[in-house]
Amino acid sequence: MPVEIRRTLTLVQTTFKEGFKEVAEPTKLVSALAIIRNPWFGRGHVEDLGPEIRAAGPVLGQLLTDMILEVTGDRLEGYGKASIVGMGGEIEHAQGLTHTLWFGNKFRDAVKAKTYLAFTNTRGAAGTSLMIPLMDKDDAGRRSHYQTIHTIVPDAPADDEIVMALGASVGGHPNHRIGDRYADLREMGHDLDNPAGV
Repeated sequence: MPVEIRRTLTLVQTTFKEGFKEVAEPTKLVSALAIIRNPWFGRGHVEDLGPEIRAAGPVLGQLLTDMILEVTGDRLEGYGKASIVGMGGEIEHAQGLTHTLWFGNKFRDAVKAKTYLAFTNTRGAAGTSLMIPLMDKDDAGRRSHYQTIHTIVPDAPADDEIVMALGASVGGHPNHRIGDRYADLREMGHDLDNPAGV
């Protein structure tokens, strides 16, 4: 088995009211998590992480993508990824599994995304906060879809584990009203056809 999975979790948050106002159309934040055994745990410094990344990445990417799409279907608008490695591992272990195309492209391809996957990685004990940043899957400047899923798993990661996660949104931030980055650029006098000024 290319990856040892202890548990998976799907968490769904639906918002009907935000601040002082009802949400016209309730929004959803969805996270899919897998608690896995760190394949490098107890092996000291491993120089080449590639074999384990190539073996585990596609399995985890497909599993978590399927879990997300089971909830969102084709309504998914925002997406992101995150991981936490336990204290017996290195942050590079979490980054290795999170940042490989073997993992992330399963999600990107399934939702026909045009933007990169926003991400966080950290190292911590069981109950460490998991923060999954989200952005619009097609438009990186659409601020209404800059959101963060914030959750914990009380008993994970153990020292020899990694928590791998994908996140998604159906709809933007409830009652969003901060515009988008293009409006700021126009107001600041930037040419949107040539934003770099080249």
